[in-house]
Amino acid sequence: MSSARPAYRRAPFALLLPALLGLAFLVLPLVGLLIRAPWSDLPAQLTSPEVWEALRLSLVCATAATALSLLLGVPLAWLLARTEFPGRRFVRALVTLPLVLPPVVGGVALLLVLGRNGIAGRWLDSAFGITLPFHTSGVVLAEAFVAMPFLVISVEGALRAADPRYEEAAATLGASRLTAFLRVTLPLIAPGIAAGAVLAWARALGEFGATITFAGNFPGQTQTMPLAVYLAMESDPEAAIALSLVLLAVSITVLAGLRGRWMSST
Repeated sequence: MSSARPAYRRAPFALLLPALLGLAFLVLPLVGLLIRAPWSDLPAQLTSPEVWEALRLSLVCATAATALSLLLGVPLAWLLARTEFPGRRFVRALVTLPLVLPPVVGGVALLLVLGRNGIAGRWLDSAFGITLPFHTSGVVLAEAFVAMPFLVISVEGALRAADPRYEEAAATLGASRLTAFLRVTLPLIAPGIAAGAVLAWARALGEFGATITFAGNFPGQTQTMPLAVYLAMESDPEAAIALSLVLLAVSITVLAGLRGRWMSST
């Protein structure tokens, strides 16, 4: 039997040159980061109290933002994939809006709604004493705002690819719609949920604009790794490079973990 692999063709120079320039443009900054990294001082940099605190806070907040995205995003994805209602396309456009919205605009929007003088924030503050901006909880909300669309898109795609006849069969056997969702649909789309959760976590870990606008930059409370990198570039560039290497390692790990879904060659 003959192989069905496509034959590789020689690329024309007019396409090859800009392609190589584009590759160099994307890769060279990362190479420069690796070259300039203070490898001998890296253990000391990563274990310094300031860096460790930013790293700890980033991991905690990114994980909490991912959990919030799972709690709200999976039902939202199911609503978009499995039901019909007026304005569904408009709702889907709204869900994906944070993907293209400048993060700092998202931070301003959160501040206008959930800030102490915001539409809902004023009520939360007066009725329950809950203050979200410039607090660790504000970091979680800002990260969830920019990361949740990645989860919703991934889960919605998995739901559309899953055969709905399994859910219909469960319904004919007497299962409620919620039971069919929990015991049939969720196991079917588990890989899509996992991929979306990893993407959302990675996006939350690298969030900057909405976080600094809505939660501020207070060490130990709201200063995550991207904010620490920004601050360290002015006073301690080696610490900024060390933190950047951590974020780069996380990004590479995420890509490696999702290679079957996002990096397939076919």
